[in-house]
Amino acid sequence: MKLVILDRDGVINFDSDQFIKSPDEWKPIPASLEAIASLNQAGFKVVVVSNQSGIGRGLFDMAMLNTIHARMHKQLALAGGRIEAVFFCPHPADSDCECRKPKAGLFRDIAQRFHVDLAGVPAIGDAWRDLEAARSVGARPILVKTGKGQATLEQGLPDDVLVFDDLAKAAAWLIENKN
Repeated sequence: MKLVILDRDGVINFDSDQFIKSPDEWKPIPASLEAIASLNQAGFKVVVVSNQSGIGRGLFDMAMLNTIHARMHKQLALAGGRIEAVFFCPHPADSDCECRKPKAGLFRDIAQRFHVDLAGVPAIGDAWRDLEAARSVGARPILVKTGKGQATLEQGLPDDVLVFDDLAKAAAWLIENKN
């Protein structure tokens, strides 16, 4: 199985320092939905891994997160794409949970659910925590410059981290270089 792991905010949709708290606030980054559809058409299963500390902070509840994700799935379906599963951490940033990136709990959950070794699996994010979580399970960390990506890039990255302008460019590269 060919798998791609994506962060949500800043990779698929525009991020917000005030959190994405409603479906109306969820706005896809141009060409991101089409990029996921192209990955699907090339045989990749796409999974999302996202810290959603707004739940733990009381900014929105599970029902609202489900509604936000329903909008994402619907808009993606209209673009011809599909996300296999969304894994998220609901805990606030000061939590000592194992699921909040940069820890690898959600990645281990993916490996278990899909019965796969994550070694070499592309994991696309816009922040250090995404890259660290990917690297800790042997996945291939990829940075996009959208969201927090440009600021992350300016901090300096290890040589093995691939960098692309956005999800569309990363997806095109993955499709062209798939094994």
